[in-house]
Amino acid sequence: MYTENELKQKLTEFRRMPSEMEWLEFKEAKANYSFDELGKYFSALSNEANLKGKHSGWLIFGIRDKAPREIVGTLYRRNHKDLESLKHEIARETGSITFQEIYELHFPEGRVILFQIPAAPAGIPTSWKGHFFGRDGESLVPLSIQELEAIRAQVASADWSAGICPDAGIAELDDEALRVAKTKFQKKHTRTRFAQEIDTWDTPTFLEKAKLTRNGKLTRTAILLLGKSEAAHHLTPHPAQITWKLDEEEQAYEHFGPPFLLTVEDVFSRIRNIRFRIQPFNRLIPIELTKYDSTIILEALNNCIAHQDYTQNARIILIEKGDRLILQNIGGFYDGTVEDYVLRGRTPERYRNPFLAQAMVHLDMIDTMGMGIRRMFLEQRRRFFPLPEYDLHDPNHVYMTVFGKLIDENYSKILIEEENLTLQEVIALDKIQKKETISQEAARLLRRKKLIEGRYPNLFVAAKIAQVTASKADYTKHRAFDKKYYKDLILQFLDQHGEATPADLKRLIEDKLSDLLTESQKKAKVRNLLQEMVKEGVIENVGGRGLGARWILCR
Repeated sequence: MYTENELKQKLTEFRRMPSEMEWLEFKEAKANYSFDELGKYFSALSNEANLKGKHSGWLIFGIRDKAPREIVGTLYRRNHKDLESLKHEIARETGSITFQEIYELHFPEGRVILFQIPAAPAGIPTSWKGHFFGRDGESLVPLSIQELEAIRAQVASADWSAGICPDAGIAELDDEALRVAKTKFQKKHTRTRFAQEIDTWDTPTFLEKAKLTRNGKLTRTAILLLGKSEAAHHLTPHPAQITWKLDEEEQAYEHFGPPFLLTVEDVFSRIRNIRFRIQPFNRLIPIELTKYDSTIILEALNNCIAHQDYTQNARIILIEKGDRLILQNIGGFYDGTVEDYVLRGRTPERYRNPFLAQAMVHLDMIDTMGMGIRRMFLEQRRRFFPLPEYDLHDPNHVYMTVFGKLIDENYSKILIEEENLTLQEVIALDKIQKKETISQEAARLLRRKKLIEGRYPNLFVAAKIAQVTASKADYTKHRAFDKKYYKDLILQFLDQHGEATPADLKRLIEDKLSDLLTESQKKAKVRNLLQEMVKEGVIENVGGRGLGARWILCR
């Protein structure tokens, strides 16, 4: 994103440029502007930016197109929320590509809007309602055949997924996968001008429209998504597999090949997805949840398929552990950071496999606006679960973890009760329950809302209780104290009395633990504290086990 000063400098440079810059357009748009015309310019400027090697195209409202390009101001969509909604409105007609940013600048002469438009991805011209547009000098025109082919040709050498399988024919595609693909394509394109024609298309026409073939030839993308399992040999030496691996006391694994459109469902069916309950405060009826939500896991698997670096001939791997799933694909995180997509709504500017990504969008498997990652975070938040984690320490792999078990019940109960928390606040709480450090500023914000306790950086999620009817004394009984507090009590007791028996520790510690814990949980808490202190070398047991134990200080 550009700062205001950077934008003003850039605007000054744009106003000095000659009028034949095909990737740059000025419009007065004093009161309003045709949405359809805006979409055509989006397509044209995106395609021209690609052809001219520019990172972005620019459409600017509120400035005359003739020298000296004076600022005249624009009233177009004065409400900022309405202006931002253009991103989604445009994406519906372009195959999910939209503005990188929409900026507003205010001058004495009036308001100026700068639309930053991403260059068309390599090999994929940007369309508007199924048509491709470009510029001829200052005129808006259909993209010429030469320019269209110039963009499409970019993909042939760089994009593995766009490669032709010369010996593969339609007979090697799975019939059920074809049927499901056509259904998904229809659902995705119900609002297009050709929606009513889809039922009349034969298979070759459908495959071309869905971007699965090139000039009538099956691509690697078509084999990956729709091919029969035995057609995988066309992708040699790539194994074309997703491997599910159970990594517990019980060991198991299974490989899944094409058609990936269907087999992602088979992979998910192997996961042990039991149901359990959460009992919220002040509610009689518990909340019942499954360990994993199919929407999240299928989104994650499809992202692995879309972003795998197929040139490295590796499998996609899903490891199932008792409390989590770990998804692994080869190739580093390709464009931007996880935080860009979760918190800042970033739209990807480029894709490792643009041809495959485009086909998966048409079949409603992924979107190309970067919302998939954010959607997974929001869904885990909605289910009151720990948020997904990305491990990007290995520059050649992406590891994503989806949790299937609660870490801290207080975190989940806060999410149930505090529905208005921002995603940024939830992420900070999630880091605290995972014993990760957050910024002091984030800690101050959470502390003001009484969501955390402890001394920075050793924070923990506050016990959420019904304070409407509970007295202050009741709250103290329920409150979870810092672990250091209990250890200090034990050390003070031993310093004063020399030793402690299990009965001493019960009176000293168990009676001070939160009343929300069961008796067995309290005993386990004390046992864990003592084991930690032994490992730290501050106390030792000189008696027997159980009731015969006698704890003393290490001298």
